[in-house]
Amino acid sequence: MGDEGERGDGSDAGGRAQDGERGGGGGVGFGDGACDDRLDGRDALGEAGDGRLDVGDDVGIEGFAEMPGLAAEAGIASTRRNPVQTRRFAEAGGLLAKTDKLDARMLSDYGRRFTPAPDQPPCRQRERIAALARRRDQLVEARAREARHLGEAFDPDVIADIEAAVACLAKRIATIEAVIASAIAEADAATAATFAILRSAPGVGPVTALTLIAHLPELGGRSPKTIASLAGLAPRNNDSGTRRGRRPIRGGRPRVRKALYMAALGAIRAAPRFKAFYSAIAARSGSRKLAVIAAARKLLTILNAMQRDQKAYA
Repeated sequence: MGDEGERGDGSDAGGRAQDGERGGGGGVGFGDGACDDRLDGRDALGEAGDGRLDVGDDVGIEGFAEMPGLAAEAGIASTRRNPVQTRRFAEAGGLLAKTDKLDARMLSDYGRRFTPAPDQPPCRQRERIAALARRRDQLVEARAREARHLGEAFDPDVIADIEAAVACLAKRIATIEAVIASAIAEADAATAATFAILRSAPGVGPVTALTLIAHLPELGGRSPKTIASLAGLAPRNNDSGTRRGRRPIRGGRPRVRKALYMAALGAIRAAPRFKAFYSAIAARSGSRKLAVIAAARKLLTILNAMQRDQKAYA
């Protein structure tokens, strides 16, 4: 498994990501129901009023990652929402305080107000692959950080220690990559087929395919515009009156955007179709980075269609 998704400066290919931002929660339009000071996983799910439960990332309780699975096992539909959005919803009602009680009631009101569509029940195998992928990313980041320290070191003992740390991290990365490969091989047929389909596209290596499986489970089930927004590759209007501002990309999932940015670079080099598309955009816009981002979105649109139709790249 190579590092095609971790080199270069593709990390700033998009704007600030919001998926991972933490936010507090207030409450809006509270009901009269009581709420205990201590919340367990079931209490922290905000009732949407029609059998759905709204899971907010901003509820500070232990074991939150298990809550969607617990809800699915109980036959309760749930959805995870961006904590920035739920916090702004609370502030829009003029309530700035934050407690577990207020968070639970606010999420309940949020669910009734917006009736968000429930998420698909979590797949244990995909969750395991996602956890392994996140751990690999952490180890790769730690290795890159140590390598940067090596460029600043001058003392022989410090250099030796850093080199030992880099070697140790390289071994751990290789070990977890072997575990990931085993997990994919042992996964259900749909996951294995998805991995093979994604790998058939130009520029998509094992790391990019793994990243999409782990962090973009909606691939193949959403429209091109929606999937681009989830990946942080959708331009956002910035207009006011007669002014027409630049359309920056922002939000979305930074790890997915970074992987697709690097994959697009490979696709531009390997596939004439993407090279011609990149050259046309670069000539028209005068920006090579903008052209790479456009190629990344085009690649994502193609991957989305491939996964939807269960067909390899042709």
